[in-house]
Amino acid sequence: MTPNLLYAQSSHRNDWWDSTEQRIRAIYDRGELRGKRFEAEWLPDSSGYVVRERNHDGRESRVVHDVASGARRELTDAEIRSTQVNSMRSPDGRYVLQYEGRNLYAREVADGTTVPLLNRPDGRDVEFQSPRWSPDSRRIVCIESDQTNVRLRPVLVPTDPSYPEIDRHRFARVGEKIPVLRVGVIDIETQHTRWLPIESPEEGFYLGQVDWAGNSDEILVETLSRFRNERSFTLHNLKTGSATQIYHETNEAWAVSSQGKNLGLTWIRDGEAFLVISEQDGWRHAFLYARDGKQLALLTPGDYDIIEPGRVDERSQCYYFYASPQNATQKYLYRVPLDGSGSLTRVTPETQSGTHEYLFSPDAKWALQTSSTLDTPPLTQLVELPTHRIVRVLEENSDLRATAKQWIPHPTEFLQLDIGDHVTLDAWLIKPRDFDPSRKYPIFVYVYGEPHLQTVLDSWGAAQNHFLRVVADLGYLVVSIDNRGTPAPKGAAWRRSIFGSLGPLSTEDQAAALQELARTRSYVDLSRVGIWGWSGGGSNTLNAMFRKPDLYHVGIAVVPKPQPHLYNAWFQEIYMRTREVNPEGYERSAPINFAAGLKGDLLMITGSGETNTHMQIIDGLVDRLIELGKPFDYMVYPNRNHGLREGLGSEVHVRMLIIRYLVEHLPRGPASDP
Repeated sequence: MTPNLLYAQSSHRNDWWDSTEQRIRAIYDRGELRGKRFEAEWLPDSSGYVVRERNHDGRESRVVHDVASGARRELTDAEIRSTQVNSMRSPDGRYVLQYEGRNLYAREVADGTTVPLLNRPDGRDVEFQSPRWSPDSRRIVCIESDQTNVRLRPVLVPTDPSYPEIDRHRFARVGEKIPVLRVGVIDIETQHTRWLPIESPEEGFYLGQVDWAGNSDEILVETLSRFRNERSFTLHNLKTGSATQIYHETNEAWAVSSQGKNLGLTWIRDGEAFLVISEQDGWRHAFLYARDGKQLALLTPGDYDIIEPGRVDERSQCYYFYASPQNATQKYLYRVPLDGSGSLTRVTPETQSGTHEYLFSPDAKWALQTSSTLDTPPLTQLVELPTHRIVRVLEENSDLRATAKQWIPHPTEFLQLDIGDHVTLDAWLIKPRDFDPSRKYPIFVYVYGEPHLQTVLDSWGAAQNHFLRVVADLGYLVVSIDNRGTPAPKGAAWRRSIFGSLGPLSTEDQAAALQELARTRSYVDLSRVGIWGWSGGGSNTLNAMFRKPDLYHVGIAVVPKPQPHLYNAWFQEIYMRTREVNPEGYERSAPINFAAGLKGDLLMITGSGETNTHMQIIDGLVDRLIELGKPFDYMVYPNRNHGLREGLGSEVHVRMLIIRYLVEHLPRGPASDP
């Protein structure tokens, strides 16, 4: 740290603690920055939407709002029953599926008698998942998940403090046994179960969409290889016993990642065709296929990604989806013709920025649109499609908008940082309330950097933004950067660039972007740099502190995974396979292998009740740092899980711990020559 600098603000706790704690409590205890969500359900005929409202006497009622007139009326009990959708009820209304223990039963609505359908075998740890009725109410398709061979992990149960009990949870670690899956079809009259002929490789596989294929004789099964690099859809015909593969794709990295944006298919044209989302051509696009598996059209050609699927509107022969071809931090509604003949049309008006979500009516003529930006609270309105005519505003969060003006003294600055080799990274920057561009400020980086999520999103409350505004007002520049490998809509090559080893590339990208930020903005003080993150961001915090110790001076790693081979198979194997297949990738990825590089101040935070990044994954690093003689700090919250939310005051305490450690180890406020 540069010795000849003076800092304008004292780090003494009394100067900042009370006011900061009150702001943190406003966020987490009182929810003062939490926007009101307009939650509604569309009527099946699209004539109106139903909202739960609380009357003056405290009684909750369900009120239907007419789309055309806006008139409202309270639903009767009979109407409520008729509008309720229950996937466990048979289409003819005769039966309702229910679980007793882990066994599956069908209960007759008329007299309440139950019929046993699937019983867990003695000595086996089996679950029956996702039951689906056939359209004719004669059969149920169901997934059986047998976890018997998945290893059990002991967990302390907080009973008697002196003699705590031990529970055991199934945990499939990288390279170990995963649940064994099969798909059964149950005849409701005979209770006989027929198991579909699905190949089950020794290493195991996963299932995506499993459902009736638009009729009562065929079942669609989506299978995914263990590493998710192979994906297929198969139609199983119950009459003929045939199994016909109608779609198959492979990728040397992965076909489907942890976000599941590609999962499933959508039937159209009365089941004669289907839509599937795939990255087979280098972008996340929608493809049209005939039922027999013949590709008919690429619906969304161009160098852009579908962020999420929206809705098929066969009435107007168009497909709605979310995209943002010019700005990976935002999300808008687009549409294309269903025959693949037309061009991309943006439905969200060009005058609207930020992030947009639409709850479509069943006929896709209307939608409830909710929009926000990082600095602007959510607004919900009823719109007509495809013109996007605003019918009425439903929730504008006016009180929160007034509050936001007090909380946000400067607009968040969205940046594009050129790190060379034709690579540009998105970032946002929050400045202190009393920011003076002529002076230098310490910088605090919020990082995630793994393939599961982005942090640089133009959406209200994204990426712990409210908390980070409090940090900024203490005298820090707060920045977040999306490195290559994050799930930004920038093409498959961007997302798959980290395949084989999570950590090395993200660390290099983050460091290069931080240096580019300092090069282009004179007020960035690279002699005072802190970094923190949660989960995968905690891992990247460790990588930054260990691999770039001259750049990062303070690190706060919350529930990190310094030993990725001890993490869960479902996530880690998508991106790195197993240690047997990819030993070098795991060696390069693991922060524990670079712990000798630590120079700065490090705090690690976890919970003893972790079921995701277990304490023991971190304990190995604790032992390694002790062995190396490295000073560090370590906080364990008793019996808290991955979110560290359990127990009164936990969320506030964790954030205040992060702030206290930062203030005590990274002087805040602008620096000036003495």
